[in-house]
Amino acid sequence: MKLTQLLTSAAVALGLATTAIAEDKTKVGFVYVGPVGDGGWTYEHNQGRLAVEEEFGDKVETVFVESVPEGPDSERVMTQMALNGADLIFTTSFGYMDPTINVAKKFPNVKFEHATGYKTAPNVSVYSARFYEGRAVQGHIAGKMTKSNIVGYIGSYPIPEVIRGINSAFIHARKVNPDVQFKIIWAYTWFDPAKEADAAKVLIEQGADVILQHTDSTAPQAAAQAAGNVITFGQASDMSEYAPLPRVSSIIDDWAPYYIARTKAVMDGTWESKSTWDGIGAGMVGIGEISSAVPADVKAEALALKAALADGSYHAFTGPINKQDGSAWLAEGETADDGTLAGMNFYVEGITGDIPQ
Repeated sequence: MKLTQLLTSAAVALGLATTAIAEDKTKVGFVYVGPVGDGGWTYEHNQGRLAVEEEFGDKVETVFVESVPEGPDSERVMTQMALNGADLIFTTSFGYMDPTINVAKKFPNVKFEHATGYKTAPNVSVYSARFYEGRAVQGHIAGKMTKSNIVGYIGSYPIPEVIRGINSAFIHARKVNPDVQFKIIWAYTWFDPAKEADAAKVLIEQGADVILQHTDSTAPQAAAQAAGNVITFGQASDMSEYAPLPRVSSIIDDWAPYYIARTKAVMDGTWESKSTWDGIGAGMVGIGEISSAVPADVKAEALALKAALADGSYHAFTGPINKQDGSAWLAEGETADDGTLAGMNFYVEGITGDIPQ
């Protein structure tokens, strides 16, 4: 065989080997509702994506699209990811639920994971975190530290996940401060710094000296910092650049272990559809450092509450608890079942105002 033929054959063989290696890579896609630099929800999901890359190196390829609106546009993005060879796609917002199910039907060989939803399929899993456990800790600190007895709460959308958080924070604020009131503003967005800042300013004008948020930007932190004498809590991410004041603690979403485990399951062929709902105990919900602005005794109480939630000796929704209209919900010592929590569409007794429909 001539030298040129040998070189050609070697080149072809090398090309085929390179193609085989490329094809062996597991391709993982992520669909984000906000920008990766939001400092909150999407930032932490992207940290999970980066952890997948670090864990598996050249065995994996990750792709993402940020700031994808919930609705038809998300379906287009998911479809394109699947057509581009994704083996596994994480869709990271509640409003992606039906689009995920729709696209999954068209691509039965692609695995899908939807965050915070409840609809599954043979190739669709759902996963979420028990953020309400973190809200309990925040509520305790808020109830202890408010001087005006008015706590402001910025809600994103009136879905069960957000309503659970409001109820949990209120219950635990009221336990330590029977005079506390919650004022709630619905922003109807996950990420809109201008809207979030405006909501925080309105709540502060209404007398709130504590602001909680279930929106994703740091704008409420900045608004509270500008106002002075207002405390806040980081949402989804630590937001520690605002510590020790106004941000006195935070809920941190740690998706990395889940993303690594589910990617590995696709790689080794053990992936199956399931529902995951983990909390502080499993490490999916973290409590950011409680800053020096919080009195030592309040910090100790908050950490004890965190520990009890983590080891299961205490449930955030433990009776007696009535619904907003005064009707009994949970008897003394009774705890809420996951089905009721997953579909929660009511406020608990003591919260004023209506849930928008």
